[in-house]
Amino acid sequence: MMRSVLAVLLASQFVHAAAFAAEAQVSAIRAGRVIDVAAGKVLTNQVVIVRGDRIEGVVAANAASIPAGAKVIDLSAYTVLPGLIDTHTHVTSDPELPPYHGYGLSQPRIALKGAANARATLLAGVTTIRDVGAPGYTDIALRDAINDGDIPGPRMLASGPALGITGGHCDDNMLAPEFNYSAEGVANGVDEVRRVVRRNVKYGADVIKYCGTGGVFSKGTRVGAQQFTAEEVAALVDEAHMQGRRVAVHAHGASGIKVAIRAGVDTIEHASLIDDEGLQLAKKNGTFLSMDIYNTEYTQLEGPKRGELEEFLRKDREVAEVQRQNFAKAVKLGIKLTLGTDTGVHRHGDSAKQLAVMVRYGMTPMQAIQAATLVGADALGLKNEVGMLAPGYSADIVAVKGDPTTDVRLLEQVQFVMKTGQVYKSE
Repeated sequence: MMRSVLAVLLASQFVHAAAFAAEAQVSAIRAGRVIDVAAGKVLTNQVVIVRGDRIEGVVAANAASIPAGAKVIDLSAYTVLPGLIDTHTHVTSDPELPPYHGYGLSQPRIALKGAANARATLLAGVTTIRDVGAPGYTDIALRDAINDGDIPGPRMLASGPALGITGGHCDDNMLAPEFNYSAEGVANGVDEVRRVVRRNVKYGADVIKYCGTGGVFSKGTRVGAQQFTAEEVAALVDEAHMQGRRVAVHAHGASGIKVAIRAGVDTIEHASLIDDEGLQLAKKNGTFLSMDIYNTEYTQLEGPKRGELEEFLRKDREVAEVQRQNFAKAVKLGIKLTLGTDTGVHRHGDSAKQLAVMVRYGMTPMQAIQAATLVGADALGLKNEVGMLAPGYSADIVAVKGDPTTDVRLLEQVQFVMKTGQVYKSE
């Protein structure tokens, strides 16, 4: 009796799955141009077949066989490319909030701000982000809400609270001593570092983020000063990798960068003051650099309007051009560079504005697009999932008028956005 019941249940599940597969939406996108980021070339007059949430094929229009009943999307006047990937965001942060006002925001309010920012990010053509530091696991709650279809937003990898030393960049030094406040990611010593990594994994972190040097937007820290000892960093990276998590390090200063690379860190965030030895180490080890070389103009223009501390504005001025020159060195050396913008320091939805700065400092437009697609996917461990328009990949697709391989600024205004086969924007 039990066997027959089980057989009926299994049969019904199979029929249901087959029916679901049969009903998957099929779309045929007629594309005037398609950017093949793997080959580094532009194809003309192509058809992209999307079945459900996956790309089924990319074929020349004169050889394409459009499935019966497919929804035809005419982008024949557009350039079609993979959705953009931003490897360094703070999607729950508000870049227009004056100093100290954030202390009045509850974590539910921060998460709701994140929901609005996530939508703006997606509609700007950024279909995948890695969020590297948010209070109270608000980024993880946001990721889960997007995955469950509750709200629109990009695919997210989330870190939860970033790890840092007492008084360091990932602590909070803005309050007087009598408040006795310490940020939730603070960890001191090898055992404590391992414990906090495990805690973040417990609560759903996809990636571990730590602060290995001082920072621009932290009171009393020196941008280039190393934070965490080599022993602490080795333990942190070892624990994260043992838990199957990649590690991103906030690191401006040369010593903190080199300690991180030698410990096996996966991505260096900012890398502003990296020296020649650090560049060679990054190249040798295959370490990705995620350098936010756009946002200084926003900080210097808008920071004073919101009452930003002069200390922060000064530190930003001191590192901005040095970082850009080091970016140019990294390009010449062939180091793996992603689009990592630090969105949240500047306005959400403006990630693509960094692409033109990347071109200004040494990349070709195609290299900048590859950094924002193919290379970014590899850095996040998603190289077989996103970052290309190829069979089996997620149907994350954007389109713009004109050819961004000749004018990369066109990607600042995308006209079409599809994520996992669903159209979110179509002008």
